[in-house]
Amino acid sequence: MALSRLLLLCMVASEVWNAETRPIDFVCDRESRRDMNTVAEMAAALADCDGLKMLPSPIQLPCIKVHKASWERKSAQEKKGDIAATLRALSRSVSVVKTLSQPGCAATLLERLEHTVNNYLHIITHLDIRGSVESPLFSSTAESTHSLSTVLWTFSRLITGKMEWLMADLTHGCP
Repeated sequence: MALSRLLLLCMVASEVWNAETRPIDFVCDRESRRDMNTVAEMAAALADCDGLKMLPSPIQLPCIKVHKASWERKSAQEKKGDIAATLRALSRSVSVVKTLSQPGCAATLLERLEHTVNNYLHIITHLDIRGSVESPLFSSTAESTHSLSTVLWTFSRLITGKMEWLMADLTHGCP
């Protein structure tokens, strides 16, 4: 019970970032992006969850495989669409598994993960990127897993890979 309360407190504290922050601030401030990445904290909390080996249902993993040359040929709008679609799919998958989970540590971590994914999705969808909107074409097939640690690792790779590459492309608009 105390662990659940601690996780909830950590979740609330980590998400009260800055109510005045705009998506462009996220692009221009790498330190803020690092601070928002709470995957390591969630992974540490997962280690404290007794008996959590497998989730009750698989979670669709975000596509993190990238062919660097193909990625660089995409427009910023296409990259944004790819990342947003990936985050939406992950959020839906986590939400479904969360509803199937028993109350406790796993459910708390899934709620926190869903909230974090939705925060990233909110920022990505509100980035002002000029250009034509195109449907994202996923470069790899979706895989799924029953392991929350694998989900966290893959989500971390998404935000430190594709997301950071997009932010690097967008820094030209920074003051």
